[in-house]
Amino acid sequence: MNSSNAPAIKVSVVAPDVSGGGMTRVYLVSQILQRLGHSVEVIGCQFGEAIYPPPPETLTVRSVPGKRLPGFMGSATQLLHQIQGDVIYAIKPRPTSLGLALLKKAYTGRPVLLDIDDWELSWFGGDGYAYRPSAKQLARDIFKPDGALRDLEHPFYISLGERWVSRVDAVTVNNQFLQQKFGGHYLPNSKDTHIFDPERFDPVASRQKYGLSDYRVLMFPGTARPHKGLEDVLTALDQLNQPDLRLVIVGGRKPDGYEDDLMARWPQWLIKLPRFPLDQMAEVVAAAHIVVVPQRDTPTAQAQFPIKLTDGMAMAKPILSTTVGDIPKILGDGGYLVAPHAPDQLAAMLQTILDNPEQAASRGRLARERCIRSFSVDAMAETLGPLINQCLERQPRNQLGYKQNSNRVESGH
Repeated sequence: MNSSNAPAIKVSVVAPDVSGGGMTRVYLVSQILQRLGHSVEVIGCQFGEAIYPPPPETLTVRSVPGKRLPGFMGSATQLLHQIQGDVIYAIKPRPTSLGLALLKKAYTGRPVLLDIDDWELSWFGGDGYAYRPSAKQLARDIFKPDGALRDLEHPFYISLGERWVSRVDAVTVNNQFLQQKFGGHYLPNSKDTHIFDPERFDPVASRQKYGLSDYRVLMFPGTARPHKGLEDVLTALDQLNQPDLRLVIVGGRKPDGYEDDLMARWPQWLIKLPRFPLDQMAEVVAAAHIVVVPQRDTPTAQAQFPIKLTDGMAMAKPILSTTVGDIPKILGDGGYLVAPHAPDQLAAMLQTILDNPEQAASRGRLARERCIRSFSVDAMAETLGPLINQCLERQPRNQLGYKQNSNRVESGH
């Protein structure tokens, strides 16, 4: 499929950390580009033990070991030589992705797109963040082996990355909050609705495979964080006190102790499943009776498009969520909504869903139809294709590694 009616090109997708949570968005963008008929290379530093999640079979990831400063400079040099695309697509405004992309642009003239799927500075106070160390503290942060500024995830570098956003040729964002803040084009989280197809799976068999046959399953696919409202769901389960209900947390990034705290407080309601490859997640989500996305109303949550929404929508599951950020517009009539920070409302709505299975199934089908129409990979290709073309048209022809009358990739490197 090449819905843009443009020649195939090579796109370098630069990940901030191929062992980090941002890889889900990396794979999504890459999948859309492949749908458009382009050749895609994913490149990035590997700061953790392994590439995670593992890449889909259709995609190859090339990485170099990630290091703290000053060792990162050697890693950056290796990566710059590996970025060979006609277009460079940086994921997240970080030095490890956007910084490298802009350096490559500086001496090749290749167009750079930037994707923003989180307001990461909100974790450190948002626009009010400022790094103002004393001279002594600055020296410690720079020169000590464990100095804070040797870590490229320090908020100083995150704030620096935000200042570079204006230097790119185009920006894509996954929600309206980020669009208002950074501008750019709306490219929401989406799903391959051919893979995430409920007709391909038997929910009973899925529950049996993953040890969930004895329960009515409320599923949360993702990393537990305070702003995601899982404590509100667990409080609601306390109120309902129905012994066959379980909240199942699937996957998530490296632990920080928060999940352990939840397990210690609510062992009677919680089940933790491990991480699964993206290609397996459709089968896992098939096991759910309800997908829960109970976001709390915080700046971090407002700046997110929870990808678990499209997990549930594509699989035609009833989705219980909150009126935070874009969620009401995303779900439309295809879900159930309550106010954030409201365990009583969650408990009441859960009971309504459980008591009305036919209505719940009908809303699930509406959610899938909405996902196919507005949040599928095919739908997003219609948005991204013209944007790639616009970036190419603004570049001198001799700076690009493809021939404009060709339908195959011809790298000029």
